[in-house]
Amino acid sequence: EVTASSRHYVDRLFDPDPQKVLQGVIDMKNAVIGNNKQKANLIVLGAVPRLLYLLQQETSSTELKTECAVVLGSLAMGTENNVKSLLDCHIIPALLQGLLSPDLKFIEACLRCLRTIFTSPVTPEELLYTDATVIPHLMALLSRSRYTQEYICQIFSHCCKSLDSETLAFAFVRMQALKCFSVLAFENPQVSMTLVNVLVDGELLPQIFVKMLQRDKPIEMQLTSAKCLTYMCRAGAIRTDDNCIVLKTLPCLVRMCSKERLLEERVEGAETLAYLIEPDVELQRIASITDHLIAMLADYFKYPSSVSAITDIKRLDHDLKHAHELRQAAFKLYASLGANDEDIRKKIIETENMMDRIVTGLSESSVKVRLAAVRCLHSLSRSVQQLRTSFQDHAVWKPLMKVLQNAPDEILVVASSMLCNLLLEFSPSKEPILESGAVELLCGLTQSENPALRVNGIWALMNMAFQAEQKIKADILRSLSTEQLFRLLSDSDLNVLMKTLGLLRNLLSTRPHIDKIMSTHGKQIMQAVTLILEGEHNIEVKEQTLCILANIADGTTAKDLIMTNDDILQKIKYYMGHSHVKLQLAAMFCISNLIWNEEEGSQERQDKLRDMGIVDILHKLSQSPDSNLCDK
Repeated sequence: EVTASSRHYVDRLFDPDPQKVLQGVIDMKNAVIGNNKQKANLIVLGAVPRLLYLLQQETSSTELKTECAVVLGSLAMGTENNVKSLLDCHIIPALLQGLLSPDLKFIEACLRCLRTIFTSPVTPEELLYTDATVIPHLMALLSRSRYTQEYICQIFSHCCKSLDSETLAFAFVRMQALKCFSVLAFENPQVSMTLVNVLVDGELLPQIFVKMLQRDKPIEMQLTSAKCLTYMCRAGAIRTDDNCIVLKTLPCLVRMCSKERLLEERVEGAETLAYLIEPDVELQRIASITDHLIAMLADYFKYPSSVSAITDIKRLDHDLKHAHELRQAAFKLYASLGANDEDIRKKIIETENMMDRIVTGLSESSVKVRLAAVRCLHSLSRSVQQLRTSFQDHAVWKPLMKVLQNAPDEILVVASSMLCNLLLEFSPSKEPILESGAVELLCGLTQSENPALRVNGIWALMNMAFQAEQKIKADILRSLSTEQLFRLLSDSDLNVLMKTLGLLRNLLSTRPHIDKIMSTHGKQIMQAVTLILEGEHNIEVKEQTLCILANIADGTTAKDLIMTNDDILQKIKYYMGHSHVKLQLAAMFCISNLIWNEEEGSQERQDKLRDMGIVDILHKLSQSPDSNLCDK
């Protein structure tokens, strides 16, 4: 039954006023969403040919064309009969034609509709292949936006299940297609999961990529296939211990790093390998013992040398201009290799003049090389052993402090993160770094817009304050200023807050220091502690804050700031009865520091706490099932 109420929608599509036509299409769009009956009515009333006409009219505005494509997509979402009606009206050629438009929103609307039609079981897949220019054009559209990527991938994964070899040879084995796949899969789990399951001539796509890795294939094909597999692996679609990664992709990429390869192949090989092994210690170990890779990379720094076998003068000229790319790639790969394993780090550092090379890299003119050198150094600085030896022998902190002066943010983040490692108390670089004006520099970082820089600045100050002498602590407080300290305590970034509490805890350690700092900043610190204990914060934040209170309770004169503050005492009492053991323990730590018998005034403090009902709570807690709590 075609109801009269639907007719007016179709009639409006024929209005001479384009503005009214557009409004008619928009109203139609709202009427058909989720309403299958309305969709069927409009199809019977002949809306489809008119919509397709408007979609293809050169005089139609882009907005009108886009809205028409959206309505057609909505109609296609209905029943299989709807899709059949759309196919009968030759919708596919019209939509494919629409993909030639320069307007991205219109292209996306056409692709969304094509995706819905091609994924319907009633659509013959060969309709995608009737025109030889379609696949290359879709390939070219892949990288336009997240949506074009998603829709085209869905179209491909649906229509490529039954590709015959000729279409395949035409569409896929072209390097362009491989390159598109690698662009597609990069950091994109959704696309990677789709590609992993695509069948081509009965074979899965990853198996086809593996065949393209063989030594007899063109180098470009080997490299690009290795990239595809790498990206699919990093996006979680292929496991890191899968044979196609361990036995095929990784060795292929190592081969690309050898002297025989061209400069750009060596660069791409090393960078891709660095990306592949970055998160996985097992792959780092395998790579480090494949084909003497660590020594092979040392050659990246000697190229091209005066005795190079390059006879082609153009090639030599090109390579001299691009030699810095090799150095960048080598640093990147060393950083990945040394990310987790102590032995690998040792091997890298023992490679000829390695530390000198990195130090030189820190002052190169190319930002990319500087960044890669800093990353490499950062990776190696995770080793306590190296911090005490090689880093000391080469006074790495000097060039690092130089890098930190007015560098771009991406370098600052890594360099400041490394400075955190150099400032750990067991690192011999701590003293000289302090003398070279690090405190001001780090306090400056805590005011950055970039949260990563704020975290690193405060983290480095926290490491600096750990078991430090009073003078350093006073310097930090003076440079940072209490205003900034409290600003950081209300920072929206949780990491910044946690590290600021860590800094405060490190500043308030050892009695004379606690008393000294609390005598000058006591009021503000107690205010901050109160604010945090009252705020909406997680367990870790509150635990750190209670530990700071416990440190204050350990002071000689600082204790009074707690004992004369009834609000704080009530909070400690409240946390003793909290449901979370960590917080109960931290609160009890505060109490025990307030009541030592041998300390002056202990009797008065004990009496006051007894009057508050603390003893009753302790009785109750001594029955706790948690043994730790019970003992305390």
